[in-house]
Amino acid sequence: MSEALRGSCLCGEIAYSIHPPFSKFAHCHCERCRKSTGAAHASNIYIEPSQLIWTKGATEVSRFDLASARSFARWFCRHCGSPVPRVSRSGKTVVVPAGSLDDTPQELPKARIFCGSEAPWACRTEDVPRYPEYPDWW
Repeated sequence: MSEALRGSCLCGEIAYSIHPPFSKFAHCHCERCRKSTGAAHASNIYIEPSQLIWTKGATEVSRFDLASARSFARWFCRHCGSPVPRVSRSGKTVVVPAGSLDDTPQELPKARIFCGSEAPWACRTEDVPRYPEYPDWW
């Protein structure tokens, strides 16, 4: 296995490490992912359960299972609400919110999925100006 990557929630009550390689890494544009992240897409890494190690605060994880979905869930810190890795209901896959990583993965996303559900305001490659910090007009 490659070197472990560290991740945590916003408040630091929960920490974990994952061990590459990833089975998948994708940006998902489905409505459920958009609603669960509040963003144009979710960036998710998929690994096997043996590749995840909780290093702090595993008891602080809260879980929400969307009853109307066969497998959609959201795990989050009960203190700050940040999404954290979640084990699928089948127990065969762990979905890691890429934004919760503290380290930069060497692997990049391989796909954008559910683009038929993409928000019309979602960022494209170069259609929105970029700034390193708040722009002067902010």
